[in-house]
Amino acid sequence: KFKPGKFDMANGGTIFLDEIGDLPLNLQGKILRVLQEQEFYRVGGSRTIKVDVRIIASTNKNMENMVQKGTFREDLFYRLNVFTLHLPPLRERKEDISLLVDYFLQNSAKNVAISSVALQMLMTYSWPGNIRELKNTIESAAVIAEDGYIEPAQLSGKITGMFQQKPAEFKLPTNSPLDERLNEIEKGIIIEALRKTGGIQVRATELLGISQRSLWHRIKKHNINVKSIKSNEM
Repeated sequence: KFKPGKFDMANGGTIFLDEIGDLPLNLQGKILRVLQEQEFYRVGGSRTIKVDVRIIASTNKNMENMVQKGTFREDLFYRLNVFTLHLPPLRERKEDISLLVDYFLQNSAKNVAISSVALQMLMTYSWPGNIRELKNTIESAAVIAEDGYIEPAQLSGKITGMFQQKPAEFKLPTNSPLDERLNEIEKGIIIEALRKTGGIQVRATELLGISQRSLWHRIKKHNINVKSIKSNEM
């Protein structure tokens, strides 16, 4: 029984090629033929099939470098690179993290929320795997969450590790009021961000995903000495 392929089904419409940078060289040649000739051979077929398809491709690779190294065909790159949309990595748009977390939790099979402390940790992490890594993190944490909340204990060590390296900043008596504990954790997160950025507040706001005004108020609230952080005295 005949089963139409992706280009068959996309005829007259749009086909999305995800992670085009991972396409093997032999398949790159076949995609190039479709783009140039607007035709292809069906598997096992003996005649060409005309097709009118708009192609949208995505990648997380540096395609120019791949072309220079010979791992991606230059002719295909220029065929695809007609109009480019650059989406910054998640670490450069921390303000999106809370929105994405809310979206993933709304679509979770388990009805859970996330604590403010855990969310702050997510916003401080660099996310090398971008949105997919965030999605997997939330899905995994939601499965093992207790009492309806995702807490730091449900996050992976690579996310919480930077805070565990400085336990003195986060260690409080277990009978401390909740607000006091949250304030100390928030203070530690801000200090860590300032340390990582050499005390440069503009860069720290990018790392934390908050506005400069918000950071200034938090620095004042927690009485953080930014000058001592810059001079590595803190």
